[in-house]
Amino acid sequence: MRRTSSLVPSPGPEPAEPPAVAPRRETLRTEFPFELPRGYVDGSGTVHRDGVMRLATARDELVPLRDDRVRENPPYLTVVLLSRVITRIGTVLDVHPGVVEDLFASDLAFLQDMYRRINSEGHTRASVVCPECRHRFAVDLAGGRLGES
Repeated sequence: MRRTSSLVPSPGPEPAEPPAVAPRRETLRTEFPFELPRGYVDGSGTVHRDGVMRLATARDELVPLRDDRVRENPPYLTVVLLSRVITRIGTVLDVHPGVVEDLFASDLAFLQDMYRRINSEGHTRASVVCPECRHRFAVDLAGGRLGES
């Protein structure tokens, strides 16, 4: 007579290896929408406020240094650089230095700050503090009109 014990586990299939986890793909955000505080006014009087700025490449920062206008007037670097990375302002798709020259000073300052934020910090958010309740929170400087959420 053969004795079997129920205490000894019967050999079964080998334990399965955990399923392979597919490597997570990081997506790099390269374009950032914005809304100008005042807006670009084209030759026909149309105001363009929304636009897109892309991340700058090394070439974007190097090529303007060879531009004669920049060599003669170093602050003009901002104009040439922004014209290279802004892909659209409203329906204007050909954003050249002349378009950037015609921006209001407040819009130029806004775009300079946005350029710095996306190329140095990787985002357009800023940390702010409510002056009344001292609550800290983040706002996205690139989009939305004041008062909108």
